[in-house]
Amino acid sequence: MSPTATATAVFLSAAPSSFSTRRRRSRLAAISASLSPSSSEEPLLVRAARGEDGLPRPPAWMMRQAGRYMAEYQALAKRHPSFRERSENTDLIVEITLQPWRAFAPDGVILFSDILTPLPAIGVPFDISDSKGPVIQSPVRSEEQVRQLVPIDLDKLHFVGESLRILRNEIDGKAALLGFVGAPWTIATYVVEGGMTNTYTNIKSMCHTAPNVLRGLLSHLAQAISDYIIYQVNSGAQCIQIFDSWGGQLPPHVWEQWSKPYIRQIVSRIKKECPHVPLVLYINGNGGLLERMKDTGVDVIGLDWTVDMADGRRRLGNGIGVQGNVDPAFLFSPLPVLTDEIHRVVKSAGPKSHILNLGHGVLQKTPEEAVAHFFDVTRSLRYDTLFQGSVAGELQAVA
Repeated sequence: MSPTATATAVFLSAAPSSFSTRRRRSRLAAISASLSPSSSEEPLLVRAARGEDGLPRPPAWMMRQAGRYMAEYQALAKRHPSFRERSENTDLIVEITLQPWRAFAPDGVILFSDILTPLPAIGVPFDISDSKGPVIQSPVRSEEQVRQLVPIDLDKLHFVGESLRILRNEIDGKAALLGFVGAPWTIATYVVEGGMTNTYTNIKSMCHTAPNVLRGLLSHLAQAISDYIIYQVNSGAQCIQIFDSWGGQLPPHVWEQWSKPYIRQIVSRIKKECPHVPLVLYINGNGGLLERMKDTGVDVIGLDWTVDMADGRRRLGNGIGVQGNVDPAFLFSPLPVLTDEIHRVVKSAGPKSHILNLGHGVLQKTPEEAVAHFFDVTRSLRYDTLFQGSVAGELQAVA
Protein backbone atom coordinates (compact mmCIF):
# COMPACT_ATOMS: atom_id res chain seq x y z
CA MET A 1 0.00 0.00 0.00
CA SER A 2 1.33 3.47 -0.88
CA PRO A 3 2.14 5.98 1.90
CA THR A 4 -0.80 8.18 0.83
CA ALA A 5 -3.23 5.27 0.79
CA THR A 6 -1.99 4.04 4.16
CA ALA A 7 -2.29 7.52 5.67
CA THR A 8 -5.86 7.74 4.38
CA ALA A 9 -6.65 4.35 5.90
CA VAL A 10 -5.28 5.49 9.25
CA PHE A 11 -7.45 8.61 9.06
CA LEU A 12 -10.62 6.67 8.26
CA SER A 13 -10.02 4.23 11.12
CA ALA A 14 -9.57 6.97 13.72
CA ALA A 15 -12.27 7.32 16.33
CA PRO A 16 -14.55 10.30 15.64
CA SER A 17 -14.31 13.24 18.00
CA SER A 18 -17.04 15.50 19.34
CA PHE A 19 -15.97 17.91 16.62
CA SER A 20 -17.38 15.35 14.17
CA THR A 21 -15.53 13.95 11.18
CA ARG A 22 -18.48 14.70 8.93
CA ARG A 23 -18.51 18.32 10.01
CA ARG A 24 -14.75 18.54 9.42
CA ARG A 25 -15.02 17.17 5.91
CA SER A 26 -17.88 19.46 4.95
CA ARG A 27 -15.99 22.43 6.42
CA LEU A 28 -12.85 21.61 4.45
CA ALA A 29 -14.79 21.01 1.24
CA ALA A 30 -16.53 24.38 1.53
CA ILE A 31 -13.35 26.23 2.44
CA SER A 32 -11.24 24.47 -0.18
CA ALA A 33 -13.57 25.65 -2.91
CA SER A 34 -12.73 29.22 -1.97
CA LEU A 35 -9.02 28.49 -1.64
CA SER A 36 -8.39 27.09 -5.11
CA PRO A 37 -5.06 28.68 -6.01
CA SER A 38 -4.51 30.78 -9.08
CA SER A 39 -1.86 29.25 -11.29
CA SER A 40 0.04 32.54 -11.06
CA GLU A 41 -0.16 32.92 -7.27
CA GLU A 42 1.68 31.27 -4.43
CA PRO A 43 0.00 30.55 -1.07
CA LEU A 44 -1.11 33.56 0.92
CA LEU A 45 1.30 32.80 3.77
CA VAL A 46 4.33 32.77 1.47
CA ARG A 47 3.27 36.06 -0.09
CA ALA A 48 2.78 37.68 3.32
CA ALA A 49 6.15 36.40 4.52
CA ARG A 50 7.80 38.01 1.52
CA GLY A 51 6.14 41.34 2.30
CA GLU A 52 3.88 41.57 -0.75
CA ASP A 53 1.48 44.50 -0.94
CA GLY A 54 -2.24 44.28 -1.56
CA LEU A 55 -3.10 41.05 0.23
CA PRO A 56 -6.75 40.82 1.33
CA ARG A 57 -6.11 39.57 4.87
CA PRO A 58 -3.41 38.04 7.07
CA PRO A 59 -2.74 34.32 6.67
CA ALA A 60 -2.97 32.20 9.81
CA TRP A 61 -1.60 29.00 11.27
CA MET A 62 -0.81 27.83 14.81
CA MET A 63 2.32 26.49 16.37
CA ARG A 64 1.63 22.93 17.56
CA GLN A 65 -1.58 22.96 15.52
CA ALA A 66 -1.14 19.22 14.94
CA GLY A 67 -1.13 17.21 18.12
CA ARG A 68 -2.35 16.48 21.56
CA TYR A 69 -5.35 18.81 21.88
CA MET A 70 -7.14 17.02 19.00
CA ALA A 71 -9.30 13.98 19.77
CA GLU A 72 -8.22 12.39 16.49
CA TYR A 73 -4.58 12.68 17.48
CA GLN A 74 -5.28 11.24 20.93
CA ALA A 75 -6.97 8.21 19.35
CA LEU A 76 -4.02 7.71 17.01
CA ALA A 77 -1.53 8.11 19.86
CA LYS A 78 -3.23 5.31 21.79
CA ARG A 79 -2.62 3.00 18.85
CA HIS A 80 0.95 4.29 18.38
CA PRO A 81 2.17 5.31 21.87
CA SER A 82 5.79 5.99 20.86
CA PHE A 83 6.40 9.62 19.93
CA ARG A 84 9.48 8.58 17.98
CA GLU A 85 7.30 6.29 15.88
CA ARG A 86 4.68 8.98 15.30
CA SER A 87 7.32 11.50 14.22
CA GLU A 88 9.55 9.15 12.22
CA ASN A 89 7.03 7.06 10.28
CA THR A 90 5.99 8.56 6.96
CA ASP A 91 2.38 7.37 7.08
CA LEU A 92 1.87 8.67 10.62
CA ILE A 93 3.63 11.98 9.96
CA VAL A 94 1.40 12.62 6.96
CA GLU A 95 -1.77 11.68 8.79
CA ILE A 96 -1.02 13.75 11.90
CA THR A 97 0.06 16.76 9.83
CA LEU A 98 -3.16 16.61 7.81
CA GLN A 99 -5.50 16.28 10.80
CA PRO A 100 -5.73 20.04 11.52
CA TRP A 101 -5.70 20.82 7.79
CA ARG A 102 -8.80 18.67 7.31
CA ALA A 103 -10.45 20.06 10.41
CA PHE A 104 -9.67 23.78 10.20
CA ALA A 105 -8.02 24.56 6.82
CA PRO A 106 -5.26 26.85 8.16
CA ASP A 107 -3.20 28.88 5.70
CA GLY A 108 -0.05 27.08 6.81
CA VAL A 109 0.41 23.34 7.27
CA ILE A 110 3.50 22.55 9.34
CA LEU A 111 5.23 19.19 9.26
CA PHE A 112 4.63 17.05 12.35
CA SER A 113 8.14 16.46 13.63
CA ASP A 114 10.50 17.55 16.39
CA ILE A 115 13.52 19.84 16.53
CA LEU A 116 15.61 16.91 17.82
CA THR A 117 14.65 14.59 14.96
CA PRO A 118 17.92 15.17 13.02
CA LEU A 119 20.21 14.40 16.00
CA PRO A 120 20.78 10.68 15.23
CA ALA A 121 21.76 11.70 11.70
CA ILE A 122 24.76 13.62 13.11
CA GLY A 123 25.76 10.92 15.58
CA VAL A 124 23.78 11.93 18.67
CA PRO A 125 21.25 9.22 19.62
CA PHE A 126 18.41 10.13 21.93
CA ASP A 127 15.35 8.61 23.56
CA ILE A 128 12.12 10.18 24.75
CA SER A 129 10.93 9.34 28.24
CA ASP A 130 7.29 9.83 29.22
CA SER A 131 8.41 11.42 32.48
CA LYS A 132 11.62 13.23 31.48
CA GLY A 133 11.11 14.11 27.81
CA PRO A 134 14.21 13.88 25.57
CA VAL A 135 17.12 11.96 27.09
CA ILE A 136 20.67 11.96 25.65
CA GLN A 137 22.72 9.33 27.44
CA SER A 138 26.12 10.80 26.49
CA PRO A 139 25.98 14.62 26.63
CA VAL A 140 28.54 16.33 24.39
CA ARG A 141 30.92 18.36 26.55
CA SER A 142 34.44 17.70 25.27
CA GLU A 143 36.54 18.37 22.19
CA GLU A 144 36.80 14.64 21.51
CA GLN A 145 33.00 14.28 21.52
CA VAL A 146 32.63 17.19 19.12
CA ARG A 147 35.18 15.62 16.79
CA GLN A 148 33.15 12.41 16.80
CA LEU A 149 30.09 14.18 15.38
CA VAL A 150 29.46 13.40 11.72
CA PRO A 151 28.07 15.44 8.81
CA ILE A 152 24.32 15.06 8.67
CA ASP A 153 23.26 11.84 6.93
CA LEU A 154 20.06 12.86 5.16
CA ASP A 155 19.32 9.26 4.20
CA LYS A 156 18.55 8.68 7.88
CA LEU A 157 15.88 11.38 7.57
CA HIS A 158 14.20 9.92 4.49
CA PHE A 159 10.83 9.93 6.27
CA VAL A 160 10.98 13.75 6.45
CA GLY A 161 11.53 14.13 2.71
CA GLU A 162 8.93 11.48 1.86
CA SER A 163 6.35 13.14 4.11
CA LEU A 164 6.94 16.61 2.70
CA ARG A 165 6.56 15.37 -0.87
CA ILE A 166 3.27 13.63 -0.06
CA LEU A 167 1.97 16.63 1.90
CA ARG A 168 2.80 19.09 -0.86
CA ASN A 169 0.69 16.98 -3.21
CA GLU A 170 -2.16 16.56 -0.72
CA ILE A 171 -2.41 20.26 0.08
CA ASP A 172 -2.29 21.07 -3.63
CA GLY A 173 -1.44 24.74 -3.30
CA LYS A 174 -4.36 25.61 -1.01
CA ALA A 175 -2.01 26.37 1.88
CA ALA A 176 1.71 26.83 2.43
CA LEU A 177 3.71 23.80 3.54
CA LEU A 178 6.04 24.72 6.38
CA GLY A 179 9.15 22.92 7.53
CA PHE A 180 11.08 23.79 10.66
CA VAL A 181 14.35 23.36 12.53
CA GLY A 182 15.82 24.18 15.90
CA ALA A 183 18.47 26.89 16.11
CA PRO A 184 21.99 25.75 17.01
CA TRP A 185 21.91 27.17 20.55
CA THR A 186 18.59 25.53 21.34
CA ILE A 187 19.66 22.15 19.94
CA ALA A 188 22.94 22.47 21.83
CA THR A 189 21.12 22.91 25.15
CA TYR A 190 19.74 19.39 24.81
CA VAL A 191 23.01 17.94 23.50
CA VAL A 192 25.07 19.47 26.33
CA GLU A 193 22.60 19.13 29.19
CA GLY A 194 21.49 15.63 28.21
CA GLY A 195 17.83 16.61 28.00
CA MET A 196 15.44 19.18 29.37
CA THR A 197 16.67 21.65 31.96
CA ASN A 198 15.38 24.62 33.92
CA THR A 199 18.78 26.12 34.66
CA TYR A 200 21.06 25.56 31.60
CA THR A 201 24.04 25.59 33.97
CA ASN A 202 26.25 23.21 31.98
CA ILE A 203 25.95 24.97 28.62
CA LYS A 204 26.02 28.46 30.12
CA SER A 205 29.18 27.65 32.05
CA MET A 206 30.78 26.26 28.86
CA CYS A 207 30.61 29.77 27.40
CA HIS A 208 33.39 30.59 29.88
CA THR A 209 35.05 27.28 30.80
CA ALA A 210 35.13 25.57 27.38
CA PRO A 211 34.33 28.21 24.75
CA ASN A 212 36.20 26.44 21.96
CA VAL A 213 34.27 23.23 22.57
CA LEU A 214 30.99 25.09 22.49
CA ARG A 215 31.96 26.99 19.34
CA GLY A 216 32.86 23.74 17.65
CA LEU A 217 29.52 22.19 18.59
CA LEU A 218 27.52 25.21 17.47
CA SER A 219 29.40 25.42 14.18
CA HIS A 220 28.77 21.75 13.47
CA LEU A 221 25.09 22.17 14.28
CA ALA A 222 24.82 25.27 12.06
CA GLN A 223 26.21 23.34 9.10
CA ALA A 224 23.93 20.35 9.73
CA ILE A 225 20.84 22.49 10.21
CA SER A 226 21.57 24.39 7.00
CA ASP A 227 21.80 21.10 5.11
CA TYR A 228 18.58 19.94 6.75
CA ILE A 229 16.71 23.09 5.73
CA ILE A 230 17.83 22.72 2.13
CA TYR A 231 16.70 19.09 2.21
CA GLN A 232 13.27 20.15 3.47
CA VAL A 233 12.98 22.82 0.79
CA ASN A 234 13.99 20.41 -1.95
CA SER A 235 11.35 18.00 -0.64
CA GLY A 236 8.57 20.58 -0.86
CA ALA A 237 8.67 22.96 2.11
CA GLN A 238 7.72 26.50 1.03
CA CYS A 239 8.59 28.34 4.24
CA ILE A 240 10.88 27.43 7.14
CA GLN A 241 10.54 28.41 10.78
CA ILE A 242 13.67 28.44 12.95
CA PHE A 243 12.90 27.81 16.62
CA ASP A 244 15.44 29.25 19.02
CA SER A 245 13.16 28.12 21.80
CA TRP A 246 15.69 28.57 24.60
CA GLY A 247 17.47 31.61 23.21
CA GLY A 248 15.29 33.72 25.48
CA GLN A 249 16.99 32.13 28.48
CA LEU A 250 20.15 34.08 27.66
CA PRO A 251 20.86 37.70 28.54
CA PRO A 252 20.64 39.70 25.32
CA HIS A 253 24.38 40.35 25.07
CA VAL A 254 25.08 36.62 25.56
CA TRP A 255 22.51 35.66 22.91
CA GLU A 256 24.26 38.14 20.61
CA GLN A 257 27.52 36.22 21.05
CA TRP A 258 26.43 32.58 21.35
CA SER A 259 23.25 32.19 19.34
CA LYS A 260 22.89 34.96 16.80
CA PRO A 261 26.09 34.34 14.77
CA TYR A 262 25.08 30.74 14.09
CA ILE A 263 21.55 31.73 13.08
CA ARG A 264 23.06 34.29 10.72
CA GLN A 265 25.32 31.61 9.29
CA ILE A 266 22.29 29.45 8.52
CA VAL A 267 20.25 32.32 7.08
CA SER A 268 23.12 33.49 4.88
CA ARG A 269 23.49 30.07 3.31
CA ILE A 270 19.76 29.54 2.79
CA LYS A 271 19.39 32.96 1.20
CA LYS A 272 22.11 32.01 -1.28
CA GLU A 273 20.86 28.53 -2.11
CA CYS A 274 17.08 28.91 -1.62
CA PRO A 275 16.44 32.65 -2.06
CA HIS A 276 12.74 32.12 -2.80
CA VAL A 277 12.00 30.52 0.59
CA PRO A 278 10.95 32.85 3.44
CA LEU A 279 12.47 32.26 6.87
CA VAL A 280 10.72 32.88 10.18
CA LEU A 281 12.59 33.16 13.50
CA TYR A 282 10.76 32.47 16.76
CA ILE A 283 12.27 32.82 20.23
CA ASN A 284 10.20 32.18 23.33
CA GLY A 285 10.61 35.13 25.69
CA ASN A 286 12.00 37.42 22.99
CA GLY A 287 10.86 40.79 24.32
CA GLY A 288 14.43 41.80 25.13
CA LEU A 289 15.80 40.52 21.81
CA LEU A 290 13.58 41.97 19.08
CA GLU A 291 15.97 44.58 17.74
CA ARG A 292 18.85 42.10 17.89
CA MET A 293 16.82 39.50 15.99
CA LYS A 294 16.11 41.85 13.12
CA ASP A 295 19.55 41.72 11.48
CA THR A 296 19.78 37.94 11.49
CA GLY A 297 18.49 38.25 7.92
CA VAL A 298 15.21 36.41 8.38
CA ASP A 299 12.04 37.60 6.65
CA VAL A 300 9.67 37.32 9.62
CA ILE A 301 10.08 37.56 13.39
CA GLY A 302 7.64 35.68 15.58
CA LEU A 303 6.50 37.53 18.70
CA ASP A 304 5.54 35.61 21.80
CA TRP A 305 2.38 36.62 23.65
CA THR A 306 4.23 38.68 26.27
CA VAL A 307 5.14 41.30 23.66
CA ASP A 308 2.47 43.83 22.74
CA MET A 309 2.03 43.52 18.98
CA ALA A 310 1.79 47.30 18.47
CA ASP A 311 4.97 47.81 20.49
CA GLY A 312 6.72 45.01 18.63
CA ARG A 313 5.78 46.52 15.28
CA ARG A 314 7.01 49.94 16.39
CA ARG A 315 10.33 48.48 17.54
CA LEU A 316 10.89 46.49 14.35
CA GLY A 317 9.41 48.85 11.78
CA ASN A 318 7.64 47.80 8.60
CA GLY A 319 10.76 46.57 6.84
CA ILE A 320 10.37 43.07 8.25
CA GLY A 321 7.42 40.74 8.74
CA VAL A 322 5.91 39.81 12.08
CA GLN A 323 4.12 36.67 13.21
CA GLY A 324 1.80 36.10 16.16
CA ASN A 325 0.84 36.68 18.75
CA VAL A 326 -2.50 35.79 20.37
CA ASP A 327 -2.05 34.38 23.88
CA PRO A 328 -2.92 30.65 23.62
CA ALA A 329 -5.05 31.05 26.74
CA PHE A 330 -7.53 33.17 24.76
CA LEU A 331 -8.65 29.92 23.11
CA PHE A 332 -10.24 29.02 26.47
CA SER A 333 -12.18 32.31 26.54
CA PRO A 334 -15.72 32.95 25.26
CA LEU A 335 -15.62 33.07 21.48
CA PRO A 336 -16.55 36.78 21.25
CA VAL A 337 -13.55 37.57 23.47
CA LEU A 338 -11.31 35.54 21.17
CA THR A 339 -12.75 37.39 18.18
CA ASP A 340 -11.94 40.76 19.74
CA GLU A 341 -8.38 39.68 20.53
CA ILE A 342 -7.79 38.50 16.97
CA HIS A 343 -9.02 41.86 15.68
CA ARG A 344 -6.80 43.74 18.14
CA VAL A 345 -3.66 41.81 17.15
CA VAL A 346 -4.31 42.17 13.42
CA LYS A 347 -4.98 45.91 13.71
CA SER A 348 -1.83 46.34 15.79
CA ALA A 349 0.30 44.47 13.24
CA GLY A 350 -0.93 46.55 10.31
CA PRO A 351 -2.12 45.58 6.81
CA LYS A 352 1.13 44.11 5.49
CA SER A 353 3.72 41.45 6.31
CA HIS A 354 1.78 39.85 9.15
CA ILE A 355 1.17 36.14 9.73
CA LEU A 356 -1.45 35.60 12.40
CA ASN A 357 -0.48 32.93 14.92
CA LEU A 358 -0.46 32.29 18.61
CA GLY A 359 2.34 33.65 20.76
CA HIS A 360 3.26 30.06 21.67
CA GLY A 361 2.02 26.56 20.86
CA VAL A 362 -1.56 25.35 21.27
CA LEU A 363 -2.11 24.25 24.86
CA GLN A 364 -3.32 20.85 25.96
CA LYS A 365 -7.12 20.57 26.32
CA THR A 366 -7.68 23.57 24.04
CA PRO A 367 -11.28 23.29 22.73
CA GLU A 368 -11.25 22.33 19.08
CA GLU A 369 -14.25 24.59 18.51
CA ALA A 370 -12.10 27.54 19.59
CA VAL A 371 -9.37 26.57 17.10
CA ALA A 372 -12.02 26.35 14.36
CA HIS A 373 -13.33 29.77 15.41
CA PHE A 374 -9.82 31.26 15.26
CA PHE A 375 -9.46 30.26 11.62
CA ASP A 376 -13.05 31.13 10.70
CA VAL A 377 -12.60 34.64 12.06
CA THR A 378 -9.31 35.04 10.22
CA ARG A 379 -10.85 34.02 6.91
CA SER A 380 -13.59 36.61 7.42
CA LEU A 381 -11.13 39.48 7.93
CA ARG A 382 -10.54 42.05 5.22
CA TYR A 383 -7.83 44.66 5.49
CA ASP A 384 -9.84 47.21 3.53
CA THR A 385 -12.59 46.98 6.16
CA LEU A 386 -10.37 46.81 9.24
CA PHE A 387 -8.33 49.83 8.17
CA GLN A 388 -11.12 51.76 6.46
CA GLY A 389 -10.63 55.49 6.81
CA SER A 390 -7.15 55.13 8.26
CA VAL A 391 -3.78 55.73 6.67
CA ALA A 392 -1.29 52.99 7.49
CA GLY A 393 1.91 54.97 7.69
CA GLU A 394 5.30 53.38 7.27
CA LEU A 395 6.72 52.61 10.69
CA GLN A 396 10.42 53.08 11.18
CA ALA A 397 12.22 50.88 13.68
CA VAL A 398 12.99 52.53 16.99
CA ALA A 399 16.64 53.57 17.04
